Parts: sequence; structure tokens; C-alpha cells
Amino acid sequence: MTTQSMDKDLRSIQQARDLAVAAREAMRSFQFASQAQVDRICEAMVEAAMREAGRLGQLAHDETGFGYAEHKRLKNEFAARNVWDSIRDVPTCGVLRRDDALGIVEIGWPVGVVCALTPSTNPTSTAIFKILIGVKARNAVIVAPHPSAATCTAEAVRVMVEAGEAAGMPSGLVSCMTELSIQGTNELMNHYATSMILATGGPGMVKAAHSCGKPALGVGPGNVPAYVDRSADVVSAAEMIVESKSFDCSTICATEQTVIADRPIADQLKAEMQRRGAQWLTAEEADRLAGAMFRPNGMMIADYVGRTPQELGRKAGITVPDSTRILVAELGGVGPAHPLSREKLTTVLGWMVEDGWKAGCDRAVQLLKFGGDGHSLVIHSRDEESILAFGIEKPAFRILVNTWGSLGGIGATTGVRPSLTLAPGGIGGASVSDNITVEHVLNVKRVAYHLRDAPAVARAHGGVGDAATTPATTPGSASDAARIEEMVRRIVTELQGK
Repeated sequence: MTTQSMDKDLRSIQQARDLAVAAREAMRSFQFASQAQVDRICEAMVEAAMREAGRLGQLAHDETGFGYAEHKRLKNEFAARNVWDSIRDVPTCGVLRRDDALGIVEIGWPVGVVCALTPSTNPTSTAIFKILIGVKARNAVIVAPHPSAATCTAEAVRVMVEAGEAAGMPSGLVSCMTELSIQGTNELMNHYATSMILATGGPGMVKAAHSCGKPALGVGPGNVPAYVDRSADVVSAAEMIVESKSFDCSTICATEQTVIADRPIADQLKAEMQRRGAQWLTAEEADRLAGAMFRPNGMMIADYVGRTPQELGRKAGITVPDSTRILVAELGGVGPAHPLSREKLTTVLGWMVEDGWKAGCDRAVQLLKFGGDGHSLVIHSRDEESILAFGIEKPAFRILVNTWGSLGGIGATTGVRPSLTLAPGGIGGASVSDNITVEHVLNVKRVAYHLRDAPAVARAHGGVGDAATTPATTPGSASDAARIEEMVRRIVTELQGK
């Protein structure tokens, strides 16, 4: 039977197997590459991604219908240049660090073959990002696209592969699934050659990744509250909230989902947001939109994801002027009876008013527990007490202060590590709480020299009496660094020649 005569699911399974085996072989030929070789390959891929960022953004918009092509270009550039700038100087090859006091030498080592699941909301940028952090740590990376973004994701991978291989990257080190099926993706995640899964996407896919019995780093829903305190710069807060929520039609998971306005400034904040293009819905319009956007189980219908307010208005029969940037619905509460209090990956924002930061705290916790545990929270305030209270008390691992939720969460307008995979920690069902980056796909060996004698009782029972246990060698002082580096270069050269 030829591959083309197989059913779709069988073709997908076979492709997953072929790519996984090829990736492992390529990774093995690359695992002793020097830092200079690795960085040269990454630089070439970054340059290619920057050059093609606009075209890839347009492809992503055309294929998915989500967001704005120009915003997707910005996300592609962020995934290439900003991510690379943040990891460029991170050592990943050979000796990483030496601690003479503790007698420890740390050596970088790849995780192996990384299965990179990418979403439809950020299809090209997430692929660029995961390839960069993976190859920087000398891993192989196999991208598994969302079916509704298969073509644009594959093209982003092709751009990276072509540039990387021209700069010396082994063939097969980076690849992309093109025969897509649930069975094929499951085969890739569970394949013996796959070492780790990076899962960015919906809850079903993330749960499947965590169920494979392999190391998996996944995301969670980001039902992000944005609290605006009475001490805030209200004009600045209004501008940031509207701009952030409308950015690429709210397809970044750290984007604001519900504003909690402190009562004394609520009317002013509303007026300033309206001045910048926020359209308040009537109760009837909000109910109609909520009924159309969500399934009975609370899952959002894909046709409403990443849409402009005008598209949403047409779908729900609501008049929306061309000047509208986002739609705002006043919420009567939080929970299943109030669908618009959920995460809304589109240009719809919830609105609530509370009196004082303590009440705002309580409401923010309620929103996070309803669907965003561990993810992100935004606070606009000039009161350090309320800022610290939110930071200490809230079950969120990104507390974003006086900034955009969308671009702040990924590290574009804040100092957190630039990333397109935001983990929600243990309370959100993930193993870490970080913005995923190169350190998460890098293993570290530790050469540990003898530092202190074992307890006398242990030595006696071992039959060695009180014999001295002076170490034969130590890592040496800082002046020995050049000698150690030369030994490492010689050893690596020998390994590369095998």
C-alpha cells in the first residue's frame, strides 16, 4: 500500500512516525554543535522570520479570519526579534557555568525531540517562537498545527527551515506536520522518539498533552480581570484597555476579559473608553451576543473568535458603527449564568463596578477562579498598597501593572520573558508558572567534585575506616577556565567526528 492510498488518519500517523524518527536522528547529529554554530543558525532564522513577518501575518489572517494582518505581523516580529534578543546571550552548549566554591560544573544538554502544538489564534508567531527556543537548546522541533491554520503554520515553518538549513542546521531537525488528524497528533505526542510536548491551544488539546506520560508544558485559559483603582491615571488606563482588547481582536490569552472599575472613577473610565471606541451594549444586545457566542457547555464558538466588533454585530444583529473598537457588556455576576464573564477571545469586554480595592480584589479572584486560575491579572493604580495586595492575594502568576494585558503578558511592554506560551502554574494545571522560554527546553548536567568528607560512621560501615578521601582533582580556580574550555572544545571536536 502506498502512502497516498492510505486513509487520512493513517497517512497522518505515518507522517508523525517518520518525522519523529528523522528528528531524533538529526538531533543526535546536532547535540554537540558549538554555541557559535547554534547561534548562527538561529540568527539566520530570525532574519528570515523578520523578512517574511508581513506576508506570514497576512496568510494567517486570510486562512483563519482572525484578527488583523498588521497585528499578526507585529506578533511575528515579536516572536522572532524580541524572543531572540531575550535568549541570544543565554549559554546552551558546553560548559554553561562553573561554581568553584561548590565544585560544580554545569553543562548544557538538549531535551530531545520537542512536539510543538500551535494554536489557530497565533499560528505563525507561535511556530516561530517555539522553533527558536527549541533550536537554541539544540533540540529537534516538530510543529503540529491547528487544522484551521495548517497552511500558514506550515509556511512559517518552511521559512525557518530553509534559512536554518542554509546556515548549517541538519535536515529534519525542524519539521511540520502537514497530514493533520487527531490520530496523527496523538501519535506524535506519544511516539517513543518524542521527548517533550509544548502545548499552546485549547483546553482539550492541552489536557491530551498532559495525559501522554511525557514531560509537557501547557497553557491555560486567561480569563483576565483588569482592575482600575480610584488612584489610577484614568485616561491612560482607558486608552490601554481599549487598545489592548482590540489588538489582533483579543487573540492573545493575556488580554483583558472583564474590567472591574472602582466606583469613584467608574463613570469617568466609561466615558474615556467610549471616547476611544468602546461601545456599550444594551442588556438585550449583550444577552443576544452571549447566546450566539457560546455553546451550552461554555465553549466559545469558533466563528466568533478573533472577530472585529463589526463582524460580531453582523452575526448577532447588532448595529455597530465603523468607529467602534470593542464591545462592552455590563455583567450582573460571574459564573455559568453570566456567559460573558468567561474568557472571550474576541472584541467583547465585560464590565463591573466595585467600591474599593478590597471588593475589587474579591471580584478579580472570582473571575480568575471561574476560568483563569493562575494566568494573568491587570491592575491600573498608583497606590502601592493595592498593587501589592493584588500581587500577594490573587491566584495569577502575571500581575501586570499600568500596562496592556495582551502585550504586557507576553513581555512586549513589560520585563517578563518574551514568550507566546504562558503557563498558569499548578493552580492552572501546569507544571510551571513561567513565560516559557529556552531554559524550559534545556537540560543541565552537573559535574560535581568531591567537596567534603562523608560522616565517620558512614565511612566505617563502608569498610574504609578513617582513610583520607582527598579528591584527586577539583574544578580549579577561575584562572583554570581557559584550560577547561579548551578541554571541552577538544572533546566536542572528537565527538563531532564520530
